[in-house]
Amino acid sequence: MANSQGRASVPATWIEVFLVKFEQTLVAGRLIRRYKRFLADVELEDGTVVTAHVANTGSMMSTNDPASEVALSHHPAPHRKLKWTLELIKPPGVSSWVGVNTALPNRIVAEAITAGRIRPLKGYDRIRNEVKYGDSSRIDLLLEAGDKRCYVEVKNVTYRNGRRALFPDAVTKRGAKHLAELSNMVALGHRGVTVYLVNRGDCTSMGPATSIDPAYTEALKAAVASGVELLAYRAGVSPAGIAIERKLPIIL
Repeated sequence: MANSQGRASVPATWIEVFLVKFEQTLVAGRLIRRYKRFLADVELEDGTVVTAHVANTGSMMSTNDPASEVALSHHPAPHRKLKWTLELIKPPGVSSWVGVNTALPNRIVAEAITAGRIRPLKGYDRIRNEVKYGDSSRIDLLLEAGDKRCYVEVKNVTYRNGRRALFPDAVTKRGAKHLAELSNMVALGHRGVTVYLVNRGDCTSMGPATSIDPAYTEALKAAVASGVELLAYRAGVSPAGIAIERKLPIIL
């Protein structure tokens, strides 16, 4: 997936269908190791070893094997301590790129909503990001139309078992808190929605990772019982960009 200059490449036919394109051409490499959660050592194609920022607080289980193909963005600004960011990874034996930069999913989902690609969230005329709500929290996306409000939490999903995407890949008390706060919004007469962005193209369903965080599964079931809606969408992922591809069934 890279050309002779070390730039990650992609079939041209993919490029025009992506809703969210990377702002620069990504650079290809091989993962040496991920460590201290936010760091990864990567060998570029010319043999140079660089340390990249990993914008992902999860374990990245099933997506951080050494020797994985990776795609990095380069940010040479003087104020940045780390000039590289890990954007995509493709573990050995896996056919799909996986989007691991958790700074992107909110933007991807917001643009998909605006483009009408997420039908259950049509009908709103304004989208706001990071609006304060609940107990000192911020909602990822707040959709509004007149006096109607829809509170949307977005979760980036990279872990899979077989063909099933699973969330979370590490214990997340914060995720359970978000579910409770969405339930509170529903009790106040608003919509509360969690959108799981399955940021890889090789899954056919979505569900909770009960073996990793049983408390999250229980919180999820309680939230659904209270009226919180769950949506899962698989993304098409490539070094050219990331786009909502299709809706996936959620199996609790």
